[in-house]
Amino acid sequence: MCTGIRLIAQDGSVVHARTLEFEIDLNSDIALVPRGFARTGTTPDGSPGRAWTTTYASVGASGLGLPFLVDGLNEAGLAVGTFYFPGSVGYPPYDAGRAADSIAPWELGSYLLENHASVEEVRAAVGSLHLPAVVYPAWGFAPPFHYVVHDSSGASLVIEPVDGELRVHDNPLGVLTNAPTFDWHLTNLRNYVGFSLTGAPPTRLGDVTIESLGIGSGMLGLPGDFTPPSRFVRAVAFATSVLPSATGREAVLEAFKVLNTFDIPKGSAREAGTDAHGNLVCDYTIWTSANDLAAKRFYFRTYDNSQIRMVDLTRQPLDGDDVLTWSMAGDEVIADLGATSPVPARN
Repeated sequence: MCTGIRLIAQDGSVVHARTLEFEIDLNSDIALVPRGFARTGTTPDGSPGRAWTTTYASVGASGLGLPFLVDGLNEAGLAVGTFYFPGSVGYPPYDAGRAADSIAPWELGSYLLENHASVEEVRAAVGSLHLPAVVYPAWGFAPPFHYVVHDSSGASLVIEPVDGELRVHDNPLGVLTNAPTFDWHLTNLRNYVGFSLTGAPPTRLGDVTIESLGIGSGMLGLPGDFTPPSRFVRAVAFATSVLPSATGREAVLEAFKVLNTFDIPKGSAREAGTDAHGNLVCDYTIWTSANDLAAKRFYFRTYDNSQIRMVDLTRQPLDGDDVLTWSMAGDEVIADLGATSPVPARN
């Protein structure tokens, strides 16, 4: 389960924000990948995949203990998010003759960040890539992914491996969740044509006037469960209805408030049965992030620590030989106001 949104501030700043849910801790860190860093893609048969040297430095959240970004932005103002896509993914059959074009599904996000500066560059480059089903050894299967891409102009697209090809969709609303396919989600919005930002007016039923019970009746019927279709509809509703922010910083804070409504507490979204250790299998919101594409800042908070923390890419060394990391770990800090001196109440 993951939910992604895009907000655009009045000063033109673009913010890509998302939640990341999974049933196990993905061992995420904050990682900075420098310019000039050499990479080689992974293939199903162990042959060398596509080789590249990073053109743009990038920062974001890694995952699976690998030096690749699940979500992040680069110095040119491009952001990429990797989202789970079970049941709908259809990677192309591996073509050994295209090994030199091949990368693993968990490498695509970083590849795009490290080589491209805009959504249009990504659109033009996708056709040259071969994205076969490379098995992640620790899981024993190829992780099913699709991807959202945003740039500092506000342009957005979605990349989905379906039926053996990489399909690219324009994403005018800037929203992404999970399965089924992105075009299905857009069609599903037609089931909510009665949605309104304003409350429903009173209506007459015979001699009786029916009025709403309170504010928010324009959103009556908005789905509230955790399924990807329901979260997609709610994300569109909230991302498009939130009052505009003046600056990128304000839009970042607003994005966290929107995504607070998608938080999944441990135990509220569970599978039947238990794992091999007798533990409940349940998705929960491991972390939530926000990318300010103008300021080049990556913000995040975690399940265990709701304080928003940040790395400013422009204040870091962008050339280097190694990936730099910061830990996302940390416990909640509760401020004790009783430990400070109170002030007299104003009359």
